[in-house]
Amino acid sequence: MKKSPWAWVPSLYFAEGLPNVIVAELSVLMYQQLGLSNAEIALYTSLFYLPWVIKPFWSPFVDILKTKRWWILAMELLLGAAFGGIAFSIPTSFWLQATICLFWLLAFSSATHDIAADGFYMLGLNEHDQAWFVGIRNTFYRIASIFSKGLLIWLAGFLQVAFRGQIKYSWSIVFYAVAGIFIGLYLWHNYVMPRPKADVANRVLTHKKDGKATKQSAGEIWREIVETVVTFFRKPYALTAVLFMLLYRFPEALLSKISILFLRDFPHAGGLGLSPQEFSFVYGTIGVIGLLGGGILGGILASRDGLKKWLWPMVLAITVPDLVYVYLSYALPESLWLINACVFIEQFGYGFGFTAYTLYLIYYSQGNFKTSHYAICTGLMAASMMLPGMLSGWLESKLGYRYFFLLVIGACFVTFIVTALIKFDPEFGKKKVEEEQIEED
Repeated sequence: MKKSPWAWVPSLYFAEGLPNVIVAELSVLMYQQLGLSNAEIALYTSLFYLPWVIKPFWSPFVDILKTKRWWILAMELLLGAAFGGIAFSIPTSFWLQATICLFWLLAFSSATHDIAADGFYMLGLNEHDQAWFVGIRNTFYRIASIFSKGLLIWLAGFLQVAFRGQIKYSWSIVFYAVAGIFIGLYLWHNYVMPRPKADVANRVLTHKKDGKATKQSAGEIWREIVETVVTFFRKPYALTAVLFMLLYRFPEALLSKISILFLRDFPHAGGLGLSPQEFSFVYGTIGVIGLLGGGILGGILASRDGLKKWLWPMVLAITVPDLVYVYLSYALPESLWLINACVFIEQFGYGFGFTAYTLYLIYYSQGNFKTSHYAICTGLMAASMMLPGMLSGWLESKLGYRYFFLLVIGACFVTFIVTALIKFDPEFGKKKVEEEQIEED
């Protein structure tokens, strides 16, 4: 019996998004409540990005060892076990060492799950269904973000009130719940996911001379990786392209961890002092809605008019709204409506401005090794958040929130400079006249 893609595509991409958001953002709030300094939190949680940075270099081996379906199910079991391990470790005396190790395990498992899920998506669906479900998969990935930053944080706050401030036990219950979710996802996917004939354990290499197909060895895979990397950096304007990929989001990379800490920190420490329930609504719901709205609008406009027309408006959108945190740090407003409005503006601008970044990565990846080059681009994208994020907590501890947010505004000039340096086809992204005529016909 053939299983409908509706049975597994939404849940698969919910499973892909959930650990990503928990590792990158939920961990920040948990460590803050458990008493770590801002410098320690930013350093540890930024290092969790590393598996996504180096993901392109082990992704080929997911092709030659087992099937994509096997990797998905194995990683979901491993993710469930890791979440359970975190839940068990939090109330212990060695909670810090244990949770850091387990978050690393989560990050590597999640990155591997990403590789397998994206590959299985292309194997399990025909081209028409791939195009049809691309919006569905992105939507459920974002739903995972709302679930993590909204519902799970709200649950942690609710349990802390119910258990009269028992922070460790509240977070432990939250992670046990997530472990249960992944066990359920494993059981569900094991039942509903199809077994495509193309989902085989070994990649096949077809020789150009004689046309014979043979299985690729690990050595051949490594040589292919080296060739991919070399050709990536031999492209025209490679230096300015790499600088753009690493530094376009420099202000956001500094801001991402500290904005979470600022919204939750006590007023006497310069923060807004939001409760977990308030934070889950402000950042996990209103903020995510703004991010989605900005991304959707950016995609519509860029697909209609091309990247060149909207590049600088998008640059301004991803930088200028960071000023809301300068205002919030000086005014320290108590009105949730005002705080919600500021966070919505900043996240909407980020979603809109991020469109230009994504489109440029697609543009630079064109040509031979398109898929592999895009994987390298996404690795650089993860590095662009990891490296500044590692320093952000230390900088904030030296400057305080107010001066730190002013530093973020100064960092926006880095975005302006690297954007001015890049070169690309002015027609890239525009809807061609021929395409419009075909649609009309």
